[in-house]
Amino acid sequence: MEIIKTKIPDLVIVKPKVFKDARGYFFESYNKHSFNEIGLDELFVQDNESKSMKGVLRGLHFQNPPYTQGKLVRVIKGAVLDVAVDLRKESSTYGKWEAVVLDEENKLMYWVPPGFAHGFLTLEDNTIFSYKCTQVYNKNSEGSIRWNDPVLNINWGNISPILSEKDKDAPLFSNFNSPF
Repeated sequence: MEIIKTKIPDLVIVKPKVFKDARGYFFESYNKHSFNEIGLDELFVQDNESKSMKGVLRGLHFQNPPYTQGKLVRVIKGAVLDVAVDLRKESSTYGKWEAVVLDEENKLMYWVPPGFAHGFLTLEDNTIFSYKCTQVYNKNSEGSIRWNDPVLNINWGNISPILSEKDKDAPLFSNFNSPF
């Protein structure tokens, strides 16, 4: 397993060792010991999975304290553009974002720590997205920021995404008062 650092401290890409042969492939998507060795000593308490058609954008979501979630995300089938935004107001990268393409071929995982908003855009039909969370979902602590916020200026590409009503109506970053 290998850690690939991003420009934002604590936000990392995890590249697993994938063993391929004529039968297919095998890799460990999670092994507590291996993750501890690379510095990700997290306790995961909930696993989630979604399936989406091409062009679905989910996010940018987060949970407020005391239910902040770290997420280890990956794609099982298909592909996504995965985005994380630093919401930690004391961070030198507050309001900055990073994006990575996660797909069924590259098998990359993205560690999105607590204090970040997270979202993804599906690039293929029938994309299956999986994530491990460090905290259980709590509806009363959920928060979101508008996916196309002009201050954040996230490069999603030239798209007209399929959005939930909640994501269409998410607040702008300029109106956001970070609890992190």
